[in-house]
Amino acid sequence: MCIRDRLKEFIDLHSTTTIERSIVRLFGVDGVDKNGIPLPNVVVDHVKSFGGLARGVSYWLGNASIALNKNPQEIAELIAEKKINLSKLKKNDDEEIKKVIDRWADDAIKRIVKVRKERERLIKKLGEGEKPLLYAIVATGNIYHDIIQAKSAVKNGADIIAVIRSTAQSLLDYVPYGATTEGYGGTYATQENFRIMRKALDEVGEEVGRYIRLVNYASGLCMPEISVMGAFERLDIMLNDSMYGILFRDINMKRTFTDQHFSRMVNAVGGIIINTGEDNYLTTSDAIEHAHTVLTSQFINEQLALLSLLPKKQIGLGHAFEINPDIKNGLLYEIAHALLVREIFKEEPIKYMPPTRFMTGNIFKGHAMDTMFNLVSVLTRQHIHLVGILTEAIHTPFMQDRHISLETAKYVMNNARDLAKEIEFKKNGFIERRANKVLDEAYRLLRKISKVGLMKAIEAGIFANIARPIDGGKGLDGVFVKDQDYYNPFLKKFEKAMKNEI
Repeated sequence: MCIRDRLKEFIDLHSTTTIERSIVRLFGVDGVDKNGIPLPNVVVDHVKSFGGLARGVSYWLGNASIALNKNPQEIAELIAEKKINLSKLKKNDDEEIKKVIDRWADDAIKRIVKVRKERERLIKKLGEGEKPLLYAIVATGNIYHDIIQAKSAVKNGADIIAVIRSTAQSLLDYVPYGATTEGYGGTYATQENFRIMRKALDEVGEEVGRYIRLVNYASGLCMPEISVMGAFERLDIMLNDSMYGILFRDINMKRTFTDQHFSRMVNAVGGIIINTGEDNYLTTSDAIEHAHTVLTSQFINEQLALLSLLPKKQIGLGHAFEINPDIKNGLLYEIAHALLVREIFKEEPIKYMPPTRFMTGNIFKGHAMDTMFNLVSVLTRQHIHLVGILTEAIHTPFMQDRHISLETAKYVMNNARDLAKEIEFKKNGFIERRANKVLDEAYRLLRKISKVGLMKAIEAGIFANIARPIDGGKGLDGVFVKDQDYYNPFLKKFEKAMKNEI
């Protein structure tokens, strides 16, 4: 059995508390209770308290709607006020309950599709920048300060703005509510913050005459919920890897694999491009010795994304320019790796990350390293290019730091725009031999993983030199086995929407 199908067997049998909270959000429930607890958490925790979660939160909300003649938001508020217990209400006919649930699901999908079509309209009206699209980050912790930095970056040439998420938010088992002005290392991902930044980027996009894409993180313990919020508020790209949370945040793998499947289904219908996180492997393992693990992960991420209904044009696989600059012929290795990824995944919007692991405090050498990265990116026809900023990870970059990075990237991209069309690499030369070696090693590793299964492979530390136990990590208590009457209306309806090509 192949790696993907073995994992699908597990996913099909399970759901999680955050998938159930995502369903509640899709049904239109929002807000917090008097203690500041998000209402989706209140509803799901309530159903879990009487052992009803295995049937699915949809069933209980649908039954309550018939019994009380209330909508999901009203039911959630009554639960928060402890005025009702869903397990005590009269049980109605299952088919009637499904009709109610299906109607709510249809309304949710219509809402998402409407947002998707608005993106398509704006792109058609304004157009976009030339590829590689220049991707810049903002990370002040204050959404209103982020807007100032984002607009400045767009005016300096950025095509994509990523609002870096506050440190450790991925480990919160709830989504903060409302606009936020404090955050460490980034700004909290909330639906209101999404709305505020989307409005700001639309304004500056009209001003500069191109559509500006907005990025955030659909990862961590609330991965599917954040995808729902992003689909509602017209985010364009979501960092949404199948293994990043397991490896780098010690989130339980059963939780992550189940969550990423539903999360990506939401992104598929919303027309949102996902970005995977293979670049992170090279921060903990050697970029030459372990290059094949990056490619292996990209193959796995692609297959899991396709399983989740994502078309190839929405699968933004990641890789990075991370070879030690002191290595002889390091540039040739970088070209080989970048070109290999681009040639294998021809339809995917590949995201290329800048040098970080070996970045130096010498600003002149640092800019030289970023310039090499920029050159490889345009030469190998990358799609999304995250500009290197010298002061990133030292402090929140100043606007002038970002300006210099964008200016340098634009200079290189413009001067080498058609270089790829003019170059052919030597047959059986260094670059071709290196690419073939990495591909062969990736093939052998995939064969090895297929024998034991992906979960066992991660437990053995195959990726990024990090081993995680199958039943360890955070969030395992949120995973549960569906019973035979479990119902999630979105599983089939999302599939139908994608088959109809929206």
